[in-house]
Amino acid sequence: MNFLPSKELVDDAYRDGYAVPAFCVWNAETTETVLRAAADLRAPVMIMSGPSEFEVFPPDVMAEIARAMAKKYDVRAALHLDHGDSPELAERCLAAGYTSLMLDYSTRPFAENARALRSLVDRCRSRGVTVEGELGAVGRVDDGSGEGSKASTLTVPGDAEDYVRQTGVDMLAVSIGNAHGLYTARPRLEFALLAELRSRVPVPLVLHGGSGTPEDDLQKAVGLGMAKVNVASELCRAIRDSFEDQWKTDRSRWLPLTFARTKKALAPVVERWIRITGAAGRI
Repeated sequence: MNFLPSKELVDDAYRDGYAVPAFCVWNAETTETVLRAAADLRAPVMIMSGPSEFEVFPPDVMAEIARAMAKKYDVRAALHLDHGDSPELAERCLAAGYTSLMLDYSTRPFAENARALRSLVDRCRSRGVTVEGELGAVGRVDDGSGEGSKASTLTVPGDAEDYVRQTGVDMLAVSIGNAHGLYTARPRLEFALLAELRSRVPVPLVLHGGSGTPEDDLQKAVGLGMAKVNVASELCRAIRDSFEDQWKTDRSRWLPLTFARTKKALAPVVERWIRITGAAGRI
């Protein structure tokens, strides 16, 4: 299987009223678990890594790992840079064969954000690589998340309309009360704002901070145009909890077997998100 531009996946989802789940990965174990679940459930998925994950493997190595795992499965998937923090990192991912890039300048002035994304779109368009931008900063609700700004600012519909027109991005991450990390209370998503964004923005919308979102809220958001949903913190929690549970009972366990059991703990989380986004059975 070769990775596809995420536009091919997300445009289908936007048209047909479901969302493509995008899962954070950082090694062969997490990548293989996501692709296996996608193949079993016949679902399109995105696997994504960003600056924090590249502390484990740089983009060129992560791309090689992803391609090696992808050879095992017949699935429609994209390889995505999540929260790229510089044009230089985006270029490294482009050279490594990523099929989808996000450059996150959401905390910078509008003009600087739009100018940087326009430049990235110009470099990616002829190569068939998808570009995601963000307008309105999606913050974080805990100290464990490596993504998101320190504070949130809601997306302004008129600004979003201008931003998409100026940049030509293929999809837009928006801030409607969502946040990165694990919620300590039910998030208050601004559905009226989301409805206006959908009416004014001509590209699919992206929900960052999917972890912990109540299922009814998630499905309502998908119905209002969220065609890509990012999941990271729940994956980290599943693996961390598995390690802790195993070490409580037997700290002498052979370490490769411990890693193998964390994959078994991760798989149900991935499968759940494939189902609640409506992606199961779409290929």
